[in-house]
Amino acid sequence: MLCIERNITDPYFNLAAEEYVLKEFGDEVFMLWRNEPCIIVGKHQNTLAEINLDYVTANKIPVVRRITGGGTVFHDLGNLNFTFVKNGENDKLVNFRKFTEPIIEVLQKIGIEAKFEGRNDLTIGGRKFSGNAEHVHKNRVLHHGTLLFSSELSNLSKALKVDPSKFQDKAVKSVRSRVTNISEHLQQPMDVIGFKDLIQNHLNGKFRDITFYQFTETDKTKIYEQVKTKYNTWEWNFGYSPQYNFRRQFKADGGNIEVNLEVKNGIIEKAKIYGDYFSLRDTAEIEELLLNQPHNPEIISQKLANVDIDLYFKHVTKDELIRGMF
Repeated sequence: MLCIERNITDPYFNLAAEEYVLKEFGDEVFMLWRNEPCIIVGKHQNTLAEINLDYVTANKIPVVRRITGGGTVFHDLGNLNFTFVKNGENDKLVNFRKFTEPIIEVLQKIGIEAKFEGRNDLTIGGRKFSGNAEHVHKNRVLHHGTLLFSSELSNLSKALKVDPSKFQDKAVKSVRSRVTNISEHLQQPMDVIGFKDLIQNHLNGKFRDITFYQFTETDKTKIYEQVKTKYNTWEWNFGYSPQYNFRRQFKADGGNIEVNLEVKNGIIEKAKIYGDYFSLRDTAEIEELLLNQPHNPEIISQKLANVDIDLYFKHVTKDELIRGMF
């Protein structure tokens, strides 16, 4: 088994690196890695329905879609991620208990009673500290999981606080759980790097055939190409979302406004705006401008840059209208 040493904390690189290892390597692999503050969205989720866009934008938090299913998670440097890539027969590859077992063993060594619960979670005292997901490619499976060690849980809560009434879709929804940090249950002080070393040492003893490996410059070049063409694109992180209907009501000085959008592959296919506002020109012209545009605040802002919004929505600012679309 290759143990790939990773110190890069760029989430775009780290998610691309997982797919690269899964599809381009033949060896079985284990990796421990961390991300700077970011939101990681499940493959089958509607990104906008999972995040607090205002908070994410204000704090410049990257949002990245992964290739595995499951729910949305918040990463920061107090969260440790682990990844296994294993070979096997296709119908026997998926096994959440098997891949989380080493983590439970490590925690038992330091006196923490952790359990595997539900479909894919690890808990301490009924509170979740690890969510896990898997993706099968040919005869290989990628299993990865989060390990909340000393994360800023208040930031997690703010970043993932959403209004479920705005979206109607068939996307997989995240289930919010009561969470805890591993550090809260330690009998002796330890930081996240010490915990990382503890896991690595345990794996060294558990798997005798471990060989340590670092990405070559060729590896990095190919991974960064994947970042450029996929993981750092709006098309993958937002546009890949399933078809959805968006509806939001808001109050401005000019009256009450309701925005209705039908979005497919991230593109607005239908737009209708209702309300008791006053206008000098037909708001159908604004609706027409929105058609075939990405449901993306920056692009919509550019599209409306030269439009006198006051002619269509008296006493409503352009910023208020754009915010009402998200």
